Amino acid sequence: MTAETTHKEPFPRYQRRSIDELLREKRSKPIADVRELAADGVFESDEEVEEFISFYRAQRQLGVEE
Repeated sequence: MTAETTHKEPFPRYQRRSIDELLREKRSKPIADVRELAADGVFESDEEVEEFISFYRAQRQLGVEE
């Protein structure tokens, strides 16, 4: 028994576009105020926020030491 295999790409190919092209297409605008990114309920407590900030700083420091 012979099986003929054909290679099919799992996703169609897309034309690569620059960041500027994508932003124009989406009509994105720069963030004018960092408070636009704020969202309630991301962290359950101030302690959780502090844990996240400590983790983030530690990860940033790892990148500096390398």
